[in-house]
Amino acid sequence: MDLRAQAQRWQRWLFRLQPEGGAVRLERRRIYILPTRSGLLYALALVVMLLGAINYDLALGHALVFLLAGLGLVAMVHTFRNLLGLGLQAGTVAPVFAGEQARLTLHLDRPDPRPRRALALDAGAGPILAELELPDSSSVSLPLPPQPRGYRPLPRLTVASVYPLGLFRAWAYFLPAARHLVYPAPLSSPLPRARSVPQAGDSRGGNGQEDFAGLRPRQPADPLRHIAWKAAAREPAERPLPVKHFAGGGAEEIRLDWQDLPSGCDVEQGLSLLTGWVLAAEAEGLSYGLQLPGVDIPRGSGPAHRQRCLETLALWSPPGARQP
Repeated sequence: MDLRAQAQRWQRWLFRLQPEGGAVRLERRRIYILPTRSGLLYALALVVMLLGAINYDLALGHALVFLLAGLGLVAMVHTFRNLLGLGLQAGTVAPVFAGEQARLTLHLDRPDPRPRRALALDAGAGPILAELELPDSSSVSLPLPPQPRGYRPLPRLTVASVYPLGLFRAWAYFLPAARHLVYPAPLSSPLPRARSVPQAGDSRGGNGQEDFAGLRPRQPADPLRHIAWKAAAREPAERPLPVKHFAGGGAEEIRLDWQDLPSGCDVEQGLSLLTGWVLAAEAEGLSYGLQLPGVDIPRGSGPAHRQRCLETLALWSPPGARQP
């Protein structure tokens, strides 16, 4: 076992880190508090001042030392109370691609009208400062560290505060019992060759020119065989030639197949190429299907089909391998 895993194991034992679902309330036993570096220097300065007052028998020196010591104790109480009773609830995390930074919506509330100031919220990608001024709840968007593809559990959240004087740091941990989805990182590559297929209800072929839909003015790219010469003879000479317009009968689709990947690419690179193909096919409005070893998704299009394909690529593993 490496040192990092062992340190995480000790932290779970020491701080009783267990995944928690729903909203949690920071009670006294969940909050830890220790002096900061400034607090230690403050205490050292009080000790020096006390020794000087004792040495020179200064009554006002004693009074000043005890006044500043009392101020430090009051600051410690206020730092602790700044977290006491704070409510935390993890919200949703939108799926992202591997290497991108996901964001967690964290809901905060307090049981009393007392404002909570200078709250530092950290999910492993840097602290975010927040304050609770209004009586209702507030939401904070926390950046999450980048993760590889698959379903990933939410990291441990740290809520800390050094308010009001920075002499003490109070903090608490929250481990949400939730996870978020990470898609493979897309790689750009030319799409496989598209082919024309008949649409539903069409049994005469797939060229998309079986049903006559009317006449329209001729465009420079229209072939001569589509010109309606009989209708053109009845039209004035100055008007554009009418062209027969056909609709229905066919649509273009592509098949995104694992077998079409370049030889020599590994599993992760292949999934990244397929992810790029899915995004490119969806951007071009094509109908596409996805085929992996053991998985066959029929052709389709639209946001729901795109999400299904990306989720399949995020969770797929070669037969016999462990799920990501």
